[in-house]
Amino acid sequence: MSIILWIIIGLVAGWLANLILGGGGGGLLYKLAVGLIGAIVGGFLFDKLNLHVVPDFWGNLITATIGAIIFLMIWRAIRRA
Repeated sequence: MSIILWIIIGLVAGWLANLILGGGGGGLLYKLAVGLIGAIVGGFLFDKLNLHVVPDFWGNLITATIGAIIFLMIWRAIRRA
């Protein structure tokens, strides 16, 4: 997968995670970072749980968004502590 596609998936996943969890703060780079970290977290978790998604744009977007949501929930819990 090309780096451009990873950036697009990261941006969309970060935006969706912020939209789902609320708080919509942060700019474009924040959402990109959340989405890219979410892709790593989601890929790791899906692999460990032996879950398989279709390896296309939508499958990668779902994986990255779920990972970004989990990452944001943990990040926000740490910041509140």
